[in-house]
Amino acid sequence: MNLDEKVYNELVQLVSEHKNELFNKIAAERTDYINVVIENLYKEHNASAVLRTCDCYGIKKLHVIENENQYKVNRDIALGAGKWVDVETHVQGEPPSAECIKTLKNRGYKIIATTPHTEEFDIYNLPINEPMAFFFGTEFSGLSDDVLEQCDMRVKVPMFGFTESFNISVSAAILLSAIRKRLSDSELNWKLTPAAQIQLKTEWCIKNLSHGQEIESEIRRRLIEKEL
Repeated sequence: MNLDEKVYNELVQLVSEHKNELFNKIAAERTDYINVVIENLYKEHNASAVLRTCDCYGIKKLHVIENENQYKVNRDIALGAGKWVDVETHVQGEPPSAECIKTLKNRGYKIIATTPHTEEFDIYNLPINEPMAFFFGTEFSGLSDDVLEQCDMRVKVPMFGFTESFNISVSAAILLSAIRKRLSDSELNWKLTPAAQIQLKTEWCIKNLSHGQEIESEIRRRLIEKEL
């Protein structure tokens, strides 16, 4: 048993048995194979709904690009999802969208632009053999030209009515539902590694304990001293 596992085993004893069971169950279904990116959303309830959707579909990380509009969470809509989903904000670069794309490509992700104006792929035939970062744009104008020009692929959610597009949170939910189902049916290694699950569950314990960070640090210090 390594140090991180020892720290977690002590830390988890400080949370309830129910929380412990939940952490084990949910961490086993969390994925970093998919990242979700929202670009310049200005409607607070839409951004919060996407955050909640990410948690519901087991997405570990949401990226927020603030080209012009600052990201805000509506707690009544997010229902605490911000506690369980890692949010990485991108405000640097000219524009921040280009810097976000560069960061994700360096991490090994395919950049996938969601847009109704494409015949390239839909959510049912999109290649899923590599980690994917799905970009969602603003409520009215969609994604920026920077994303559309630098993306690796474009994908659409099939629609059969007069309205041109879904609400962004609805679009995200439909897409994530389809992609998660396809991943679950595949033999791809899309779940978190055991080590990553331990790290994630440790973070959840810290968030659920009063002065959790200080407690974790003290446990880690004591265990390190014990091994010396």
